[in-house]
Amino acid sequence: MIRPFCIADTQALLDIYNYYVLNTTVTFDVEPLSLKVFKDKLIKIHNQYPILVFEEEANVLGYAYGSRFRPKTAYNYTAESTVYVKQDALGQQIGSKLYAELLSQLKASNLHAVLGVLTLPNAASVKLHEKFGFKQAAYLKDVGYKFGEWQSVGIWQLTFN
Repeated sequence: MIRPFCIADTQALLDIYNYYVLNTTVTFDVEPLSLKVFKDKLIKIHNQYPILVFEEEANVLGYAYGSRFRPKTAYNYTAESTVYVKQDALGQQIGSKLYAELLSQLKASNLHAVLGVLTLPNAASVKLHEKFGFKQAAYLKDVGYKFGEWQSVGIWQLTFN
């Protein structure tokens, strides 16, 4: 079931996120976030954008949200999309289900474009974005440093109108 985020979800979402911080390069955070920092981040996002939670039998298996791409006014009609799925729930189409609903809500909010910012290589994330019509718009070589290696980033863009 996909439902709106509520503050009681914060710890479950943080547990999912911090797994990726500690074990992958899909986020450039290098230290796990504290509950307070993560809660403040979610509240700020939730004030402007949808945050969706995928729950099955009272177990949170993933989440997705839109967020501000950049702080300048000219970017008001562009959002960045984010989706995370609990590591042991990968391969169940949870990310696709969350993304479909998130994009529907973002489109209804009068946005013009949505950007997915992906650490590369990441075939699963590229496939997910392209499934929904995103096209690669940029490649940024060696812009992040994590786990002792330079990381590159791609930006995938979906334009609604």
